[in-house]
Amino acid sequence: MKILVPVKRVIDYNVKPRVKADGTGVDLQNVKMSMNPFDEIAVEEAIRLKEKGVATEIVAVSVGPQKAQETLRTALAMGADRAILVMTDDEVEPLAVAKILKAIADEEAPGLVILGKQAIDDDSNQTGQMLAALLGRPQGTFASAVTVEGDSVTVTREVDGGLETVKLAMPAVVTTDLRLNEPRYASLPNIMKAKSKPLATKAPADYGVDTAPRLKTLKVAEPPVRSAGIKVADVDALVAKLKEMGVA
Repeated sequence: MKILVPVKRVIDYNVKPRVKADGTGVDLQNVKMSMNPFDEIAVEEAIRLKEKGVATEIVAVSVGPQKAQETLRTALAMGADRAILVMTDDEVEPLAVAKILKAIADEEAPGLVILGKQAIDDDSNQTGQMLAALLGRPQGTFASAVTVEGDSVTVTREVDGGLETVKLAMPAVVTTDLRLNEPRYASLPNIMKAKSKPLATKAPADYGVDTAPRLKTLKVAEPPVRSAGIKVADVDALVAKLKEMGVA
């Protein structure tokens, strides 16, 4: 079985984003970028399935600028077999990404598509669901456990009320949650090997997809600064203060 793993290049989760002075977006100049953490979990899960003998090949895919090659090389160093970069400098929206991934899935015919439930830059949480709908495949979102048995995959999902377990006929689409696994670090030998693994470069036009945005960002602003707290001497003073503020 082949597994397709889409990955996205985003601002590193340890970096505090800065808004551009003109308010048109987030400043990406001289900012550390890395693989989206949820996608990193997806790559790790695909590798574990391959180590169990369930999968035979892992194909990593990214839609983004030339520098997204670094993100794909990270996936290759972790254990992916080959990679595809759909290169564009446009800010691609989830629907366009899903359409590109559908075209790639049609070509590659993977048994599973595993991707992060959302990207930490736009938090859309849409691509996996849209991809499943376009492909007409069953989906298991927010996965905290994935088990492949024959021609089906059992996914334990994290939902508001606790956990839900679904059994999907493959081919299927799975999106990963934080508690699914702990991604491995790429070793130096594997980082060196990744440089020789195949990485194909395509364009959205190769898949007949128009990446023109359907949404327009009007303004981006920092959240308001939280006001300082107030210290009170005792419980009576706290109650009095709450009444004064109209809370109690």
